[in-house]
Amino acid sequence: MNANTNHEQPSVEMLAALGGPNLVYIRSVAADELAGTVPEDVLASTEKFYAVHAADGTRVAVLSDRETAFVTARQHDMVPVSVH
Repeated sequence: MNANTNHEQPSVEMLAALGGPNLVYIRSVAADELAGTVPEDVLASTEKFYAVHAADGTRVAVLSDRETAFVTARQHDMVPVSVH
């Protein structure tokens, strides 16, 4: 058995490469976290949104519900995973 003794934190680039370029993660986001990035009238429509992020953490989309976030990611040839 070969044990990895390297306890170095992986870089963002290393983590992004693990899932390939199409891996995205989806997480719930409170409306107040989106202030200044989403129009106020949209923010007033609900308290919770779902953000789609590239593996490097870049937010690529914000949607109003979880199912739509997953469907949208798949329609754009992305592989979505959930983050809790």
